[in-house]
Amino acid sequence: MLKLAIDFGTAMTKIYKLGSGIVLSEPTCVSVARETGEIRGFGSEAKRLVGKTGEFTDVVFPVYEGEIVNEKQAAALLEYFLKKVIGRTFSVEALFCVPCGCSVEAREKYYNVAKSAGVSRVNFAETPYLAVLGHDVPLSESNPVFAIDIGAGKTSLATFTLDGIIAGLTMNVGGNNIDIHIIDHIAERYNLKIGPLTAEKLKNTVGSLVDHDNQSMLVNGRDITTGRPRSVTVSSEDVLFPIRVYTDKITEYAEIVLRKLPAEVSAAMCKNGIFLSGGVCNIIGLADYVAKKLQMEAHLPNDVQMAIVLGGGRAIGNRALHDKICME
Repeated sequence: MLKLAIDFGTAMTKIYKLGSGIVLSEPTCVSVARETGEIRGFGSEAKRLVGKTGEFTDVVFPVYEGEIVNEKQAAALLEYFLKKVIGRTFSVEALFCVPCGCSVEAREKYYNVAKSAGVSRVNFAETPYLAVLGHDVPLSESNPVFAIDIGAGKTSLATFTLDGIIAGLTMNVGGNNIDIHIIDHIAERYNLKIGPLTAEKLKNTVGSLVDHDNQSMLVNGRDITTGRPRSVTVSSEDVLFPIRVYTDKITEYAEIVLRKLPAEVSAAMCKNGIFLSGGVCNIIGLADYVAKKLQMEAHLPNDVQMAIVLGGGRAIGNRALHDKICME
């Protein structure tokens, strides 16, 4: 039986195949015919059409804020991804990453989608566990760790041991919120309408939480007043506010989690620090900013975007660990 770890996320899907490593990383989206709902494109092919579709096509993201909102489209997309990485029919056991505290109802949707896509055996693990495993940090029942995973649609925060979560929560804040705020901010500051792909590129290219960072990028958009195409140069300072607003919100909720901890667990947090993951953590200075806010050392994995699925890969390769962290 083939073993896979699958991070079927709001923005991206990553798949780890035991024995091969990461075998897929593509956008979690499809392009569909507006009138019939027929799927025309999957993954990267569909993502290229964002903001550019005509009157007969829509680009749809079947996972929203960490939850499946369209099971039929999600199943078709997952089946496409599985065929791409497996090539032919196999019996598959898959470990799915889900947000901290994911409800039974939400897991049932993932289960239905996985079964429809041809997965034989379905298991679930919460993101904090997989995030820390993605740091290549060993978990134990006596050494609590604190993880913050900032995804596109959700952020999961938790303090836990192998014995279970001590305190944690999931909030509907992530990279997509920053992108939307950047769009609004550029419209207000420059009277220029930009699209979501441009906002995402701005965040990833010049986004920074370092004081007086002077990186810049030329962006194209539509003048809100005249309707004509126009270009402006946008600096790190221009996108600082949208990034800082949501980073501050995440650290605010992290403090709520930390205040719930017993004294001995808090002492362990001072020693172990925070384990960060998620693509947003690529923003320059974010780890240092979070560390300063929470007055704890912040650790980044070698690849912040792949930490979750790499952690899943470690789990599926260790049956005892896998069974320990899987949700009932």
